[in-house]
Amino acid sequence: MNKAITDGLVFMPPAFANGLDVWSSEDGIPGSATYDTDPNASIVTADQDFGSCLELQVVNNPQKLRYMGQTPILPGCYLRIRARVKAISGNLPSVRVAAWAGDGSNAHVNGLTEVGPSVSLSAYGEVVEVSAIVGSGLRGGVDMVWGTTPVYGHFGLDFTGPTGGVVRIDDIEIEDITSAFHRDLMDWVDVRDYGAVGDGVSDDKAAFDAADAAAQGRSVLVPAGTYFLGDHTTMTNPVRFEGTVSMPNDKRLILMGNFSLTPYIEAFGDEVLGFKKAFQALLNFSDHESLDMDGRRIELDAPIDMQQAEGTKTTFEVRRVIRNGQFNALASANWDPTVAISQADYNPASPKTLFNVANVANIEVGSLVTGNGVGREVYVTDRNVGAGTLTLSQPLYGAAASQSYTFTRFKYILDFSGFTKLSKFTITDVEFQCAGNASGILLAPNGQTFHLKDSFMTKPRDRGITSHGIGCQDLQIDRCHFVSSEQSVAATARTSIAFNVNANDAKIRDNRFERFRHTGVLFGNGHLIVGNHWFQGDNLVDAPRLGGMIFTYPNVKSVITGNYIDNCFIEWTNEHDAAPDFGVEYSFGGLTVTGNIFTASDVASWFRWIVIKPHGAGHFIQGLSVTGNSFKAINGSIDRIEEVDSSIAPLDNGRMRNVLFAGNTFNAVAQNTINPVTLEFVQASEAAVWTLDPSGYLPFGGWSRNVTAVVTEGAITNASGTQIFAQPHVTVNAGSASNLVQLTWPEPCKGRVVVTTRMDNPF
Repeated sequence: MNKAITDGLVFMPPAFANGLDVWSSEDGIPGSATYDTDPNASIVTADQDFGSCLELQVVNNPQKLRYMGQTPILPGCYLRIRARVKAISGNLPSVRVAAWAGDGSNAHVNGLTEVGPSVSLSAYGEVVEVSAIVGSGLRGGVDMVWGTTPVYGHFGLDFTGPTGGVVRIDDIEIEDITSAFHRDLMDWVDVRDYGAVGDGVSDDKAAFDAADAAAQGRSVLVPAGTYFLGDHTTMTNPVRFEGTVSMPNDKRLILMGNFSLTPYIEAFGDEVLGFKKAFQALLNFSDHESLDMDGRRIELDAPIDMQQAEGTKTTFEVRRVIRNGQFNALASANWDPTVAISQADYNPASPKTLFNVANVANIEVGSLVTGNGVGREVYVTDRNVGAGTLTLSQPLYGAAASQSYTFTRFKYILDFSGFTKLSKFTITDVEFQCAGNASGILLAPNGQTFHLKDSFMTKPRDRGITSHGIGCQDLQIDRCHFVSSEQSVAATARTSIAFNVNANDAKIRDNRFERFRHTGVLFGNGHLIVGNHWFQGDNLVDAPRLGGMIFTYPNVKSVITGNYIDNCFIEWTNEHDAAPDFGVEYSFGGLTVTGNIFTASDVASWFRWIVIKPHGAGHFIQGLSVTGNSFKAINGSIDRIEEVDSSIAPLDNGRMRNVLFAGNTFNAVAQNTINPVTLEFVQASEAAVWTLDPSGYLPFGGWSRNVTAVVTEGAITNASGTQIFAQPHVTVNAGSASNLVQLTWPEPCKGRVVVTTRMDNPF
């Protein structure tokens, strides 16, 4: 308590010589008996030790003496009541400071200590000083701890023991000694001064509230002890914790004055609980948009259920940020995935539902689904135990009507799956040190604009970021570094995946992804993959490689620009389609691949950087631009850069449209890929039909569907050497493979032509 708070208040009672009508022989309350006309009390005007004083004969046990004025008691203020006493004659009593505590309604406050230490009078004429300290806080030296309920007291003395003696009492002094507990210029207030007990049982919320109200910009000190707060508590001023607090899980501590992770760790005495309570506060107080982890490292031996940590909300769509810290996953069985194998029915008419699921209650939401006809990164989004059904994140392209499935629930450092919807959430400058023990982040099943930036995802056990619903809408990953835990494992034997997307509009920018099985598996469209470096090589020679960025939606309307694509390939499928044969829909199209660096080292010659894999019949390309890229093989060469994986179904070459391969450079690639391709052909002997073969240059084994230009170079001559001026007519899709072009002249002739051929229709 700053002494200025008590300036102007009168604590000192009047001298006895001013009249005994304000001195009570009872508790001092209005209407109580006074010593004004009491025959056992008189004023002595010239005592050799005291000067003017009160002489009192002790006739009761206790014999009470109370000042009837209301001496104020303020939170944080400490008063010392002091008197000098001596025995004159008769029996020798004991003496103590005593009081009566009153509240704002002038009622007695029960249950308090209202007496100080007792002192015996052992000799006549010996001056004895008796004193006691009263105040609100449980501090050393305080004899009467009153908390914050009393607002005043009636103070005085009690004489106890044998009666019949006569005593003299010097004027009673009451003084403010708050400065003995904290100097006038201290920049904090102590919660004990406002009634906090700190025993872990008593509810100290009111004391915290009172201390915060009194602080007025100064810090609030929580000294050693455990302080139970039974309800939501908001501290507007900075708080310094020497002791700790405990609260029910659903109650919040809001530290407005110094909101960051460190005060919460100090407040709760545990870094994990401190983080949970800080996150709870972040989502429940509008004054703070971000939680700064203060560079702290949190050691975890189990996942953090983020919704459970918050406790009350299932949806949240206001921007919030967690920044500047590290999570470290310690070795623990709590990280082990849970696995369930169950029989279930599937009907493509309900493409995202499994029916009649055996033991459905044992299958956790967020589990990865694997089995025959199941595409990559299909997860359980919801579960209905009563109906025996599971909702899936994606349809199944080729599942049997009834079959067995495996459900694997990975364990994540931060698990947001308990929220039904979470939007505008950002994590920045945070390292997820998964250590091969844990996965990283599981998103909420619904929401928009989850943003991970300037962060590290280091050695996730199974997954870096997982979306098991559409909480990845507009997912943003910027300037992050993902490092797998499978560095020494052959590429084809790895199991970890950096991230997946089930919705639209992901922005993956300026990141580095190192040696995962797949870097990203993306459904939906509108994705921007810009400025990243992902590499998936291994230490083997002539070894297979796997897809790096996997697109599972045929008409992606997406851009892959300015990336470094290393020892892996872009794979384009329609594996998340319950009716994978081409129907009333768009086929493969809308992809732009431009300005990238493609590298591969120590790979087999049949390696390709761009692979399309139809999962049903009748599909074709209706919009693909591959321009301005650099393709280079190291320590060996490859045959070409692209192919169709027709292991399930081929593409329909007769329907190709708007395919552009242009402006690319090729190094250690046996066959360049160009469309449209302009080639020079020389007919050395006269023939009426010239057969030209541009097929090696045409992407994806395409047909020679269009010739857009035939230009003669030099003279075309007949058998007699005479120049002819007629033009040939063109036959496309010639030959058994439809990959040749024929020029038919009016007569046999020879010469040189430059022909521009396309494997598609440009319109």
